[in-house]
Amino acid sequence: MLTHAEHQRQEVHGATPRAHKSAMGQFMTPATVASFMADLFQPTNGDIRLLDAGAGLGALTCATLDRWRAGELGEGAITVQAHELDSRLREHLEATLASYAEFGVQVRVKSGDFLSQAADDIEHGKAFFTHAILNPPYKKIHQDSDARAQARRAGLETVNLYSAFVGLALALMGEGGQLVAIIPRSFCNGPYYKPFRRFLLDRAAIRHIHLFDSRTQAFKDDAVLQENVIVLLERGGEQGSVRISHSTDDRFIDTRAEDVPFTAIVKPGDPEQFFHIPSGKVDAIDAAAAIDTPLAALEVKVSTGPVVDFRAREHLRQEATPTSVPLLYAQHFAGHQTVWPVEGKKPNAIERNEKTERDLWPCGTYVVVRRFSSKEERRRVVASMVRPEALGNPDKIGFENHLNVYHQGKQGVPEDLAWGLFVYLNSTAVDEHLRRFSGHTQVNATDLKNIRYPSRMRLEQMGAWARLQTSLSQEVIDTHMGKLLDEPTAN
Repeated sequence: MLTHAEHQRQEVHGATPRAHKSAMGQFMTPATVASFMADLFQPTNGDIRLLDAGAGLGALTCATLDRWRAGELGEGAITVQAHELDSRLREHLEATLASYAEFGVQVRVKSGDFLSQAADDIEHGKAFFTHAILNPPYKKIHQDSDARAQARRAGLETVNLYSAFVGLALALMGEGGQLVAIIPRSFCNGPYYKPFRRFLLDRAAIRHIHLFDSRTQAFKDDAVLQENVIVLLERGGEQGSVRISHSTDDRFIDTRAEDVPFTAIVKPGDPEQFFHIPSGKVDAIDAAAAIDTPLAALEVKVSTGPVVDFRAREHLRQEATPTSVPLLYAQHFAGHQTVWPVEGKKPNAIERNEKTERDLWPCGTYVVVRRFSSKEERRRVVASMVRPEALGNPDKIGFENHLNVYHQGKQGVPEDLAWGLFVYLNSTAVDEHLRRFSGHTQVNATDLKNIRYPSRMRLEQMGAWARLQTSLSQEVIDTHMGKLLDEPTAN
């Protein structure tokens, strides 16, 4: 029946408007992915009670039932509860799953909102399921949305339907229950998903994580560029080592795997509980003895730019005026050069007045990192220098909200230290390190606060070297960084 579900997926995909899929957060599971996910379930004793929340056309349930029919999940009976809100899909789903009745499978397809029903059951202390398999909808949920309220009822504060579905499905599992889900990698870091990470780690052990090397292939029919991971969780399990596997794409023909200690995934003592997913290659930053300094020890902070342009629209100016100061966007930086003003749609200046004064900082030497890069860009971390002379040495400047800014008490950074940070942040080693726990194109200030740095003295030495160079190409930066990475001890 999985083959039948795959044929239906291809037919329905072409017939479903993109706007409808976007509104529902729908990205239907290819058969190869469904089979891989179902294969992660370990055989169990006793009967199986399977949950498929957001079942779509039933590929995940079919893949699991096919394993059960082959005797690969144990000898007990199996019942299925599948949820699907979209009536167009539910009609196909019911017909597909009904065909398993001849094998003694009891199936219940539910049409209501999964989150609401799950929250009701959780409030009544019900833990129905031994297994759950999910490709949950992917869509942001607002602070005052019903989905957000239902997740809160279950004790989870979260910002996306996918994390709400996985969290509540996990809460419905009995002890020892197994949950497999394919979800965006964005939960691995950042402040918005911290409650979700904590929710998972408080209730389950991480058993397996699979990562696709290509971020465009797992749902290529839907043109999804978000990086996805497949996770296997055990409800109430004792955390041990974690199996990490990789494949180039959803064909899984080059899958490779290794077992790593859990401390390689979530660093002991990390208050943010970031998930680091090993790539199979040595992380040069983690392995470097000379890179062991937290940002706070450098007497430097990193903050999001304070000017939110749509809130300050009346004060923005395309061209400088006698009463304005420079306003810096990502467009104003090219490598270590500050380029200002720049022709284009973005403003170049902001009026200095009593309403804007608190968001303006003294002009000085700062290091900025763009919060967003395009999905096609090779680098995730792109650092640049703020050069006061390029701005005409004004008294104050503004930083737009899409920049992360390194500063000392909202003032500039000493020049050698700033240049050292510029070199370090633009190294390939830092870019690859950040990619281990960041599955999207956003670089948050929290991410930059939580990585380690060389000592202040070492950064200043690196900065003094950088200021003497006629070229700071990627090759030049990485060659110089290589000496630091190979040092046996920190300076």
